[in-house]
Amino acid sequence: MAILDRFSLRGRIALVTAGAGPQFGSSLSEGLAEAGATVITASRSLEANLEYAQKLQARGLDVHGMQLDICDSGSIRALHDSVIQRFGRLDILVNSALARNGHAGGLEDQTTDQCLRSAAGDFAGLFEICNVFLPNMVQHKKGAIINISSIYGVVSNDPGIYQGTSMKQPPTYNFVKAGMVNFTRYLACYYGKQGIRANCISPGGYFNHQPQAFLDRYCERVPVGRMLENEDIKGAVVFLASDASEYVNGHNLLVDGGWTCL
Repeated sequence: MAILDRFSLRGRIALVTAGAGPQFGSSLSEGLAEAGATVITASRSLEANLEYAQKLQARGLDVHGMQLDICDSGSIRALHDSVIQRFGRLDILVNSALARNGHAGGLEDQTTDQCLRSAAGDFAGLFEICNVFLPNMVQHKKGAIINISSIYGVVSNDPGIYQGTSMKQPPTYNFVKAGMVNFTRYLACYYGKQGIRANCISPGGYFNHQPQAFLDRYCERVPVGRMLENEDIKGAVVFLASDASEYVNGHNLLVDGGWTCL
């Protein structure tokens, strides 16, 4: 098989949680669809997912919108049933949903309740969605799980880049993202012989109109001199979802412009 053919996702069914979101999710969905996959985007807002799906359908891409609350076990299982009933199987599961309401303020501002709220989606939800879709993947002896972690799951944040702003990096974010990386390794080892590969993508800082003082310090520190943009992550997810990475398992792919090299 020619190398470019190994990147093709034609005939694959992919689910992207938070797959219509402006940060990462929409890029992940678009990249998989452009590579030929049938893509399902799912998050709390069914309307937003249907609207984004229609936008990509207008380009001739095979994209569908569904609903999911990653903090709700019943919602996760309902999504599973809908996907399997409609498409028969799932080949690619991309976990990019994040329970943002649990990530706010610095350590001194955090409460145990906030920690538990973040764990409800970012840990328990991740565990649940993998748990419900894995039997179908095992049945078909093939599947790719891709978890979206962060550079802050690998290294600590640099407090200096937040000086002069009201921004604070919440400790719960580092906590759950680091756990996601090692949970991915667990899945890779436990299910590898059953045809399932599990890998992570850990993106660097995403440009989201942050305060100029933060942007200046971040861009000065990162070797490529800019923040991550939507197009930067598409190639990584297609690679890890495709046969081009058939022997890549348990890996954490850093898409960070060199941030973690320093």
